[in-house]
Amino acid sequence: MELLPWSHHASSGFTLRGLHSPPSGRPVLHFVHGNGYCGMVYAPMLQCLAAHFDLFLSDVQGHGDSDHGGRFLGWNRTAELSLEAWNARRGVFGDVPAHAVGHSFGSVISCLMLARAPHAFARAVLLDPVLFPPAMIGLMALSDVVGLYGRNALAQRARKRRHHWPDRDAARANLHGRGMFRGWHADALQAYVEHALRDLPGGGVELKCTPAREAEIFSSYPRRLWPALARITTPTLVVHGRATFPFARRAILRWESSNAAVQRTELPGGHCFMQEDPERSAHAVRNFLMADGAVLAPLPRAQPGPLR
Repeated sequence: MELLPWSHHASSGFTLRGLHSPPSGRPVLHFVHGNGYCGMVYAPMLQCLAAHFDLFLSDVQGHGDSDHGGRFLGWNRTAELSLEAWNARRGVFGDVPAHAVGHSFGSVISCLMLARAPHAFARAVLLDPVLFPPAMIGLMALSDVVGLYGRNALAQRARKRRHHWPDRDAARANLHGRGMFRGWHADALQAYVEHALRDLPGGGVELKCTPAREAEIFSSYPRRLWPALARITTPTLVVHGRATFPFARRAILRWESSNAAVQRTELPGGHCFMQEDPERSAHAVRNFLMADGAVLAPLPRAQPGPLR
C-alpha cells in the first residue's frame, strides 16, 4: 500500500509533515508516534490495520521529516499543532469516522487533543501512554523550577545516544537486541532502521530526530495533564505492556477509576509491546475501534516492506 506525503505550514512558523492513505471511504486513524520515533517506525502494526482503516501519520516537531523548528515548544503546544495539521487535512477523507491512536509520548499528545477537541475523534486507543501521576508531576515542576529536571536519567541517556552509522546495515547490527530495541520483532527494527534514519550527503546515516530533541522532550512534561484527562469523554482504550513503567501503570489505573469513558487492558511485553508483537497489538486496536457490531475478519500477518 502506497502512502501519500502531506505537509502543513503551522502557525508556529515551521512545517509539519507525515503520510496518509489515499482516501478510500473507510474510517481513518490519526496516529502519533513516541519520542524519538516517527509514524513509519510502526509500519508492521500499521500494515495490519491498513486492511480496515485509512491512515494519517503525523510526525511532530523535529521527528520524521517534520522541521526541527528550533526549541521544542512543549507537549501542550505540540498537541495544538497536531490538531491544527489534522484539521487542515481532515476534509480529504470525507464524512467517515476518525479515531485517535498513539504510542507513549504520542498517546499523551493524543490525550491533549481529545481534551481540546472532544468531537474530533469517535474513539481512541492509547498504547502505553506515559501518564505521570499528580505527585510525580509536582516533583517534576519543583525540579524544573530549580533547574534540575533536565538532568533526569532518560534525558541524559538520550543526549548520549549514538546518532550516526556508516550505513543502515551497521545501524541494524548495532541496535539489535539492545536497550529499548530488546525483544523487537525483526520487521519493527527494520522499519526503524529504514524510516527513523536519513542518508547523509557525504555517506552514512543519522537519526532524523536528534538526541538533543529527544532529550528536550524527556526534560519536559505536559502542563495541566490531569484536568485535561478529566475532560476526555471520547470512548478510550488504554493498552499497556505487562512490563510497562510502574509510574505509568499507577497513573493509568487512577485515570480508569476516575473517568467512565476510559477502559484499559494489558498485553505481554514492555513499553514498546507493539514493536514486539505488531499483529497482536493491531488486533487490540482494531477490535476496540470496530466493536459496535462489526464483523471482524482475521487480520493479515504483517509483511515487511509494503508501506512506503
